[in-house]
Amino acid sequence: MDKRLLDILVCPVTRTPVRPLSASELEALNRAIVAGSIRNEAGASLSTRAAAGLVTRDGRTIYRIEDDIPVMLGDEAIATSQIQDFPKP
Repeated sequence: MDKRLLDILVCPVTRTPVRPLSASELEALNRAIVAGSIRNEAGASLSTRAAAGLVTRDGRTIYRIEDDIPVMLGDEAIATSQIQDFPKP
């Protein structure tokens, strides 16, 4: 992802800056998706593994990246509190 774009992206709800998910964070997210335990803020269950994502710097919210485009919509946010083994910041 372009560093200039990453420098200006923030959570649309809290305005917290975001960073790319680490490999261990992405693995934890995908394990939870496969287990069927993840819902986005709109309440929709997620069933498709994430290829990449962004997480707020406070480690509370994930936004998926689909086709190299960050999906920065409040309803599409994923709370990390749903992921038991999500690494703490």
